[in-house]
Amino acid sequence: MMRGMGNMQGMMKQVQKMQKEMAKAQETLNATEFTSEATNGYVKVTATGDRKIKDLLIDPAIIDAEDPEMLQDLILMAVNDVLSKVEKESEATLGKYTKGIPGF
Repeated sequence: MMRGMGNMQGMMKQVQKMQKEMAKAQETLNATEFTSEATNGYVKVTATGDRKIKDLLIDPAIIDAEDPEMLQDLILMAVNDVLSKVEKESEATLGKYTKGIPGF
């Protein structure tokens, strides 16, 4: 009976260690900045690893009052691309901790 308890304590220590490592990885990821641009850099978006848009730059040369849909499309393209980059990095960074755990 005691043998099982020692094994349980060892498992709990491993889980605590993994939680600390995962929290550190999440913190580092959240501080990381990702940048994307659409069509020759006319629109540039910077986001952080916690999926917050930090910056949006629009080249004035692309602003056309007659065609606002084009600018909207470029913004959507750049935002979706930067969020995709964040998602891929999140999976690469945190996936090793959550792989095989239901609900993650």
